[in-house]
Amino acid sequence: MLKVAILDDYQNVSQQFVDIEKLSGKYEFKIFSKPFIDEAEAIEHLSDFEALLIMRERTPITKNLIDNLTKLKFVITSGLRNRSIDLDTAKKRKIIVCGTEINSNPTPELTWSLILGLARNFKEEIDNMYQGYWQTTLGVELKGKILGLVGLGRVGSEVAKVGKAFGMEVMAWSENLNLDKCKELNVLPCSKDDLIKNSDFLSIHVQGGERYKDCITIKELDKMKKTAFLINTSRGPIVNEDDLIIALSTNEIAGAGLDVFDKEPLPENNKLRFLPNALLTPHIGYVTAENYSIFYTQMIEALEACVNGKPIRVIE
Repeated sequence: MLKVAILDDYQNVSQQFVDIEKLSGKYEFKIFSKPFIDEAEAIEHLSDFEALLIMRERTPITKNLIDNLTKLKFVITSGLRNRSIDLDTAKKRKIIVCGTEINSNPTPELTWSLILGLARNFKEEIDNMYQGYWQTTLGVELKGKILGLVGLGRVGSEVAKVGKAFGMEVMAWSENLNLDKCKELNVLPCSKDDLIKNSDFLSIHVQGGERYKDCITIKELDKMKKTAFLINTSRGPIVNEDDLIIALSTNEIAGAGLDVFDKEPLPENNKLRFLPNALLTPHIGYVTAENYSIFYTQMIEALEACVNGKPIRVIE
């Protein structure tokens, strides 16, 4: 019987989408709902498993982990790309890596939750409501403000459309900006420097990786308006976290809305947790019932295809 580990089921919901009892004649499942303390613990707990069903950007499937999981045959991830999997090592070991489809709309929706939360001081006002206070801050309107987008791909484009609906001016920059897309969405293409200096809300929508690592550092933060807000629902390392903490602590910018971090889950002692102008969510951009239904249904579908020798949605 194939041993299958379901990793990082933080909300303990996988069994809502995977009928383990129905599949028990073919597979022996074990669900891990908490992140491993370190890679040594992961190796210890996963050494007997032949298949891993994983959530992208949670437990890293590194060279060392793969080398130590000698029985591993299949890795099925949510999404069709996962930078935390060492694909080269998996290929050398002849481990098949497959993915699932993913809805792209939840992340733009969360982005706007953060933008609106920052504009209307949700964190402070909600906290104060529970303490018995009433109307303690002044918010800002979005109409007429400049929305700057780092990236105008699938997610950035959806964010731009909503910005336009709010009556905002929308600007965009990336290293491979599509000018036809800018024209189609009535978005002003600009240089990175102009984007940084002029945006009232600067929102990041490029892929992670070395190209955009430390794209926003203290150099860029110092150029932003003191009234500006930074929003990151893409990947933590795109913004230098230490520099952002300095900028928020010294009110170099008005605030930040963050769904992604350098280290996840965010350590309890991370300074971002204690800053009044940081609005934080725990990487829930893709965490919806609709997405999870797709993930787990297609993970099992992909697992079955692998076992039958006809893998689908292979990631190479």
